[in-house]
Amino acid sequence: MSNDLSGRDKGSAVYVIMVCAVAALGGLLFGYDTGVIAGGIGFLQRHFNLDPAAQKGWAAASALIGCIVGVSMAGLLSDWLGRKKVLIISAVLFLISALGTAFPRTIDEFIIFRIIGGVGVGAASITSPMYIAEISPTRIRGRMVSVNQFAIVTGFLVVYIANFFIAAYGTEIDGGRVAAHVAEKGTILDANAVAAFIDDSCEDINGEQAAAFVDRQGGAIEPRAVVDFLGEHGVEVSELDVQVAGYGVASWPVQKGWRWMFGSESLPVVLFLVLLFFVPESPRWLTKQKRGDEALGILTRVDGAKYARAELAEIKDAIALESGSLGQLLEPKMKIVLVIGIVLAVLQQVTGINVFLYFGTEIFKKMGSGTNSALLQTIIVGAVNLGFTIVAIWTVDKLGRKPLMLIGSAGMGISLLAMGLAAFVGSTELWLLLFILGYIACFAMSVGPVTWVILSEIFPTGIRGRAMGIATVCLWVANYVISQTFPMMDENRWLVAKFHHAFPFWVYGAFCAVLLIFVRRFLPETKGKSLEEIEKYWMDRSED
Repeated sequence: MSNDLSGRDKGSAVYVIMVCAVAALGGLLFGYDTGVIAGGIGFLQRHFNLDPAAQKGWAAASALIGCIVGVSMAGLLSDWLGRKKVLIISAVLFLISALGTAFPRTIDEFIIFRIIGGVGVGAASITSPMYIAEISPTRIRGRMVSVNQFAIVTGFLVVYIANFFIAAYGTEIDGGRVAAHVAEKGTILDANAVAAFIDDSCEDINGEQAAAFVDRQGGAIEPRAVVDFLGEHGVEVSELDVQVAGYGVASWPVQKGWRWMFGSESLPVVLFLVLLFFVPESPRWLTKQKRGDEALGILTRVDGAKYARAELAEIKDAIALESGSLGQLLEPKMKIVLVIGIVLAVLQQVTGINVFLYFGTEIFKKMGSGTNSALLQTIIVGAVNLGFTIVAIWTVDKLGRKPLMLIGSAGMGISLLAMGLAAFVGSTELWLLLFILGYIACFAMSVGPVTWVILSEIFPTGIRGRAMGIATVCLWVANYVISQTFPMMDENRWLVAKFHHAFPFWVYGAFCAVLLIFVRRFLPETKGKSLEEIEKYWMDRSED
């Protein structure tokens, strides 16, 4: 391969973009697999009658246990088998999870398949950006790695849209079922079912208040009266929602719709799996495996023969200086790199981003939106996430990593503070949505993509897989803790009574302040430096 390409003076930007795009599909599935829970969790909760705090949190966060396992294994596997093979393994796990979560008979079966999917997510979360960083030319590496984050947020947006249309399709079906029920049995609503529906729809109304309202209707409950009653308490529902509950008709989204939401992931998974067989292996990994000719051929296609020869020489020099052992990370000269990677990974998560990506629909419901409105607002969140990730892609190699991180963490903290104030004073409609969108925009243009760029750059070549594995394990542990504890905080009666749902937002805002200080004090700028130059920077620093 190298003999055919050695005379090329220029590489192919199209080739680089296509290869990176295929690898970034792993990021898209990362977003799709983790984001699908936002639309499905409410229906899943009702289908399996889950406890609103612990069981609901576990159903959402269980995939993150798999992510921790996947990251733990992916680092070693990617250094042993290669980056490409680990991505293929991830795709297979995604497919198993998509089909398994679509047809579970019990919540335990659902959780098992969610964990399997989480293993794929964890493996892809470390391997995709690492692969892209190792195959991209230095001058556009930050932009290309940011494409992985773009793919992740695209996955979130795509699944939010899929969830919306699946739920809307279910509304049509439920309308037909209600009509058939009325034609057969009449229009008398079941009083107990209506009381339970009111109690479930609004946490400010207890069972006794719901029963008292039903008694006042005198046995002839009008759906419109229920809609108006809940509206007085800030809850938006449709007459169809009331009819489905009051006539005893099984809701299609609760019965089957959520299965379609989770199963829909199989379509992009198959595309990812097929395309992976047409991309090359990482040239850095090939060089380490004594397959320099193959690496030279790939690097030549990437940016021309001159770049390829110089880059291959740098890679070989860097590898020659490395022991390649995990113990190397604990050496004084590398310990600071590991600490920076871990702290940065954890802070990306504890600033609360996945609360809005996983529970956004449920948050909007609590603030008074109906199911369809909440799903639509979640799409808006996904669109803003996508749009501002594009901003990051075009600025990360121009402005640099550190300035974007400083701007983003400050904006996130201000948005969370305002979000908490809006919730505390009860202004929870337009204002809350605007503050959430501001927070998402700041994250998407900075902390989201740039963290992955930095993690893919700062570790030595020979142990990059394992080092990224350690940092990303910590990231997913932090993600799990946040995802598991958010429902506990947000549905804790004492916290709700005292802070009106503001408490979690203020906790995440405090962590934004910590992130801002950490970035300003400890994070070096890596813009425009080759991976080997970054490695040399840490070695020179340890000798000072």
